[in-house]
Amino acid sequence: MAIFGLIGLLAAFAAVVVSVVCLVIGAVVERRRGADEAETLLWGGRIGVVVTAVALTWCCGLLIYCFLVGDQSIQYVVQNQSRQTGLLGTLYRISGLWEGREGSLLFWAWLISIFNSVVALRGLKRLDQLDSIALVIAQLVLAGFVGILLFSEDNSPFVAMAASYFAADGSLTGNAALWGMNSLLEHWAMAVHPPALFIGYAGFTIPFAYAIAALISNNSSDTWVVRCQRYTMVAWWFLSIGIGLGAVWAYVVLGWGGYWGWDAVENASLLPWLVGLALIHSFTIYRRRGAFKRWSIMCACLAFAFVVTATFITRSGIVQSVHAFSADNVSSGLLGALIICSLLAGIIGLLIRRKSFAPDHIEAVDSFISRDAAYYFNNVLMVVFAFLLLYLTVASALPQWLPYGGKSLSSGTYNAIARPLGVLYCMVLAVCPLLGWGKTDKAAFLKKARIPAIAAGVLFVILAIYSFTYLFPCYDATIAAGGSNGSGLASEGPEWYYKGLALVGFAVASLIFFNTLFLIGRKTSAWASKHSMNPVLAFFRMIRSHASTYGGYITHISIAVILIGLIGSAMFVTEKTDYISYDEESDTADTFQIQDYTLYYTDNAIDDNEQTGQVTYSVGFDVYRGDNFCGHIDPAVQLVKTTQQTKEVAGVLSFPDEDLFVVYKGSNASHAFSMDVRVNPLIGFVWAGFIMLIVGIAVAALGKRKRIEQ
Repeated sequence: MAIFGLIGLLAAFAAVVVSVVCLVIGAVVERRRGADEAETLLWGGRIGVVVTAVALTWCCGLLIYCFLVGDQSIQYVVQNQSRQTGLLGTLYRISGLWEGREGSLLFWAWLISIFNSVVALRGLKRLDQLDSIALVIAQLVLAGFVGILLFSEDNSPFVAMAASYFAADGSLTGNAALWGMNSLLEHWAMAVHPPALFIGYAGFTIPFAYAIAALISNNSSDTWVVRCQRYTMVAWWFLSIGIGLGAVWAYVVLGWGGYWGWDAVENASLLPWLVGLALIHSFTIYRRRGAFKRWSIMCACLAFAFVVTATFITRSGIVQSVHAFSADNVSSGLLGALIICSLLAGIIGLLIRRKSFAPDHIEAVDSFISRDAAYYFNNVLMVVFAFLLLYLTVASALPQWLPYGGKSLSSGTYNAIARPLGVLYCMVLAVCPLLGWGKTDKAAFLKKARIPAIAAGVLFVILAIYSFTYLFPCYDATIAAGGSNGSGLASEGPEWYYKGLALVGFAVASLIFFNTLFLIGRKTSAWASKHSMNPVLAFFRMIRSHASTYGGYITHISIAVILIGLIGSAMFVTEKTDYISYDEESDTADTFQIQDYTLYYTDNAIDDNEQTGQVTYSVGFDVYRGDNFCGHIDPAVQLVKTTQQTKEVAGVLSFPDEDLFVVYKGSNASHAFSMDVRVNPLIGFVWAGFIMLIVGIAVAALGKRKRIEQ
């Protein structure tokens, strides 16, 4: 099987080279002799793009087939093979394609080839210069990936298994018998999380390619933005899905009770998301106002550079992470070169084309109280935060004479920066839609803001009462209890600042929610009156006709919901770790108390699954909240017998206002159960907001679009 895979890679590399040569020569011929003379070459280049995708599809399909049938002729398949059975087992075996370093490179290359093919096929009728140059740039990026897969044995997923790994009867021996998928990865969210991220990563190749194509062709119109805006939205959509599912996986699998720990690889995935958000807003200004032209070009280059930087952090070994792959110098070298080249291409190109890409009017913001200024600050905050996050993430690898150099930073350090910046960004988001372009009329602003401000005030009062009666006492109790939890919380700032920031965050979330809701109501009512139709019907008609606007509104509301959830579930968690005494002879145990929850022991069990090679040790509890029965949970520890690797399976009871998160960590020499229990307030808002965010981006990205009127 390995030889067939290598043939597929060879065909893909040849097709990449042919497509680039045809497109470059075709562009030159078109410039000198006209479009008719270059048509055959341009067609040939686009066919080469599609052939590349077909060849890489063959390679990916071959690996998936080997995973599904349990073929042991390819080393990568054996190293990442799941032993789980059933429908989920099938999903895990398919996910083996992207779970390892080599396979994920192939998968990423395949996704880039699919995006390139879509661009090539959609441009077959026009065969214009902008598309051709963009395809050349995107194919050159792809050439680097395919070249590494083909010519670097350490990065090839088609290395054949050596005969020394097999016994006489064909069974695996030695270390090879212990190979297989990491049990932590055997979860539906982790099976879907990486491909969603990689689709987002691959998608950001397209705006980068079009930005460089616009510079090369000296085309400063909004054509390149129109061509790549939907790709950008789709990429950001999948990146959001990937980050959200990663948070779900961290919450339910890693057993620490949270969903975001500022791990290096978590941070890496957030970098292109932040800059991608700035890029999307820049495109709006580019098309609507003829401004932010140079910034949009540079932002597209930054988004791609941060995509590659995220992968570089994951694969280079520059920082330590539970999510990182083993270090590899060859792929790290390629990624480093792509980062440098993408940034230099944007900087040098803008220096050369600085006059051509001057804005249609003065780019300076006329008034700081305007929608233009809000977009400007939106971009600045996102990019500044991305660079700060990058610096803090790689700080441990930097020289000690630099700030934080050589130090591994705690989550408190990240929180100290991210929380106020996040609230500030949301403040801008809250008022932006109410502001006017150029300059805001004070009377018009007050008229639009009055009713939503009153409604937001009501919601804020409710959240403030909840804070003073529940959240703040949780904070006080944690501080009073001391220990690592108390000292860690105290290190994140004075009490007045910590609680005050939470209240400001709630106020901002309330404003975002009702400002956006009333904007939807106003636009829908105006549309219904103009077209004499039912408001409900008008709402859905407006979504169809103005998908970008309404998708943005839904996204803004989701940010408000997520912000409420983040304040509760990240700032006011109650945690208790303790042992529960257990009498083996009578099969009884003490109760466990946290806040108003009581856990009553019911049973324990050991499940030895010979087929999967896993042993599950579980403990059962009936949970009461006061005198009311809430449900039964069975937190467990799973042990892989061959590798002795353990995985904690949390028991979670979800309520409208909070989660009870219970982790069983095994027993000590006295047979007492080691427990780690948390109460996570408002965490349901995080998951609800995430779903709304995905829906909003989908509406904006996939809905019907109209060209913006100037």
